Amino acid sequence: MLNIISKTKYAYIFSGILTILSLASLLVWGLKYDTDFTGGTLMEVKFANTVPASQEISDTLAEMKLDSLTIQASAGNSVLIRYAADDDKINDTVWKALSAKYSDATQSQVDFVNSSVSKELKKNSFNALGLAIAAIMAYIAWAFRKVSRPVQSWKYGAGAVIALAHDVIITAGVFSVLGHFYGIKVGIPFIAALLTILGFSVHDTIVVYDRTRENLLRGSSKEPFAEVVNRSLNETMVRSINTSMTVIVTLLAIYLFGGASIKYFSLALLVGVTFGTYSSIFIASALLVTSYDLTMKYRK
Repeated sequence: MLNIISKTKYAYIFSGILTILSLASLLVWGLKYDTDFTGGTLMEVKFANTVPASQEISDTLAEMKLDSLTIQASAGNSVLIRYAADDDKINDTVWKALSAKYSDATQSQVDFVNSSVSKELKKNSFNALGLAIAAIMAYIAWAFRKVSRPVQSWKYGAGAVIALAHDVIITAGVFSVLGHFYGIKVGIPFIAALLTILGFSVHDTIVVYDRTRENLLRGSSKEPFAEVVNRSLNETMVRSINTSMTVIVTLLAIYLFGGASIKYFSLALLVGVTFGTYSSIFIASALLVTSYDLTMKYRK
C-alpha cells in the first residue's frame, strides 16, 4: 500500500509554487478577453457554394488588423465572424473585402455586442463560479454531517473547496500565460470549462471522502486518522486515475481534431481535469489530516 499521506509536504510545495505562479501571472498579465466580455461584432456570412477555410477568410481580412478576430463554421454553409469592433465603417469594409473575393457570399446578419452588456456578462459569469464553489462547500458539509470524528463535517467541505480553488486558479494561470505569449483569449466557453472542472474535480474528491467516511464508521477508533485516510486513498486511487484517463484521452482527441471553435475549451478542461485528479488524491484528503494534526497539536 502506498503511503500517499507521507508525501503531503511535497504535494503542498508543488501546489503552492504553481498557485503562486498562477496568481502572479493573473495579477501581472491578467486574462485576455474575447468579444463575449469586451463587446464587438458578430457577422454571419452565407456561401452558395463551398465554404472557404477559416484560415483563408482570416488571410482575406488580415490587412484590416481586426482585434480578437475569430472565424467559426456554422450550419447551412455559413461562417460566423467575430471581432472586437462595433463601428459601421469597419463592418462595411469587412463586408466589401469578403464580397469582393467571394462572389457567392451573402450577409445573413450583423449583431453588435455592447461593451456594457459584456461587462455585465463577465461579472455574472464570475459570480456563477463563486456561487458554485460556495454551494459545493455547503453541500459537502451537509452530506458529511454524520461524520464528526475525528474532524468536523465542515472541514470536508473546506478541504474540497480549497482543492477546487487550486484547480481553477492553475487553469486560469495557464490561460493567462497563453494569453500573454500567444494571444489566446477567453470567453463564455472558458467559464463553462471552469464550471465543468469544478463538477469533475469535486466528484473525485467526494469519492475519496466517502470511502474515508465508510472506513471511519466501520473501523476501530484506535486506528490513526492518517492511516484511515491513506487506506481510503489507496482503495479509490486506481478508480480515480482510470476515470480521469478516459476523459483526458477524449479531450485530447477533441483538442487535436475538434476544430478551432472548441479547441481552447477542451484545452481548459484538459488542464483542469489533470490537476483536479491530482488535487483529489494529494491535496483534498491531505488537508483533512493536516487539519486534524493541527487540532490535536493545539489541544496539548
